[in-house]
Amino acid sequence: MENKQPQVELTDQEQFRREKLAKYKELGVEPFGQAYKVSHHVSDIRALCEKKSDKALERMNLEVSIAGRIMAIRRMGKASFVNIQDKTGNIQSFIGINVIGEKAYNLFKLADIGDIVGIKGRVMKTKTGELTIRCAKYTHLTKCLHPLPEKYHGLTDVEERSRKRYLDLMVNDEARKIAFARPKVVRSIQEYLDNEGFVEVETAVLSPILGGASARPFITHHNALDKDFYLRIATELNLKRLIVGGMERVYEIGRLFRNEGMDATHNPEFTTIEVYQAYTDLQGMRHLAEKMVRKAAKDVTGSMIVPYQDKILDFKSPFKWISMNDLIKEKCGIDFSKITDFNEAKALADSRGLHLDKFKNTVGHVMNEFFEEFCQDDLIQPTFVYSYPIEVSPLTKKGKDPRYTERFELFVNGKELANAYSELNDPIDQKERFLAQLKAKELGDEEANEMDNDFIEALEYGMAPTGGIGMGIDRLVMLLTNQTQVREVILFPVMRDK
Repeated sequence: MENKQPQVELTDQEQFRREKLAKYKELGVEPFGQAYKVSHHVSDIRALCEKKSDKALERMNLEVSIAGRIMAIRRMGKASFVNIQDKTGNIQSFIGINVIGEKAYNLFKLADIGDIVGIKGRVMKTKTGELTIRCAKYTHLTKCLHPLPEKYHGLTDVEERSRKRYLDLMVNDEARKIAFARPKVVRSIQEYLDNEGFVEVETAVLSPILGGASARPFITHHNALDKDFYLRIATELNLKRLIVGGMERVYEIGRLFRNEGMDATHNPEFTTIEVYQAYTDLQGMRHLAEKMVRKAAKDVTGSMIVPYQDKILDFKSPFKWISMNDLIKEKCGIDFSKITDFNEAKALADSRGLHLDKFKNTVGHVMNEFFEEFCQDDLIQPTFVYSYPIEVSPLTKKGKDPRYTERFELFVNGKELANAYSELNDPIDQKERFLAQLKAKELGDEEANEMDNDFIEALEYGMAPTGGIGMGIDRLVMLLTNQTQVREVILFPVMRDK
């Protein structure tokens, strides 16, 4: 049976642009182009020329060759002004028939907004002082067959911009700024860690066992092995295996996949960094996190004091350090360190309207619920919250009080940015934690870890005392680029069907 594709109806503009393709060929020009040698980008030209006087610019006699997309055309008979946009910005060009010749000008007359062209010529300033390239040679490179959306009105819907990121980058200066800021964040982190003697590694994305975090997984099938695998929800266990192997300082920046809901700060496919350092602990991770985030803020924004929406985030001052229990005492007047009976804790939860899932059946679970419901949103300035209940920290070393672990989470603007441990390196204790996770899974916890016998065997060979931290790259980019939606900082976020 023939599979007929639906007929796409062209607008008058789209039809008009397609009709021009034959005219290019009549002029001996390929409408979808050839290579072109670029000598400068727009930012280079502005850096060299913008502050120079007209006379200085004339003496400089700078000839440039740029390529980019036409964003505006102002035709005036035998001369025109066009605005060309490359990856670094936008610049005006003057194109005159008496300079480039009639044949080239006829070619230019076929140009539409959105076409990609090459402009070669000398840099000058107009009478109004605008930096301009006086075109000596015009080269058509690629025909644009669709009209571009209007800059200020045509592409404002967040979902549409995320679906058609290529259009967003063409017409939205903020989108381009974010796209180039994100790799700066990553490079800044890599520079810091590399200078501290860490090694960047890559670990497997497909995993036969669910572990390293509490999350629902994506499941895929390996045909050759006839076996289901999980897309990784964390890189933790494999990175710890490398610590066991003696690599001592390792990190990985990579994609994780969690089969969960989507909202302003969650995308099912996201990027984290996990860092592990032998012979250190939670305090070592505290200092590492503070310096790493501070450097990224400075490298990307030029300052450690960063505006975010209606707030000012201070990454320069020492980050606050406070225990979960002390926060709850401050906010709710309850001291969970003095509560040992679950029924007493549950009664407190009931009195505050907190719902407890069936598997949340310990004092530690109730304590964590109080923190998440009543404390977390108020943590605007960078704050380390430490000493988490053991029940919600299955891979973390116990503290002096065995009910709590050597763990912190870093919060900024009420959201978790990083999570760190003094890593659990006792294989006997680790096995007991995995068994507790299996019981939680039986009671309905879909995010519980599975038993990883190979990891336990690795620990039995001995893992040095180790500090580890995981941090969300997407959320850090959001903070440093003043964005409230995670889809704004991911070039191709997961989208619902239209």
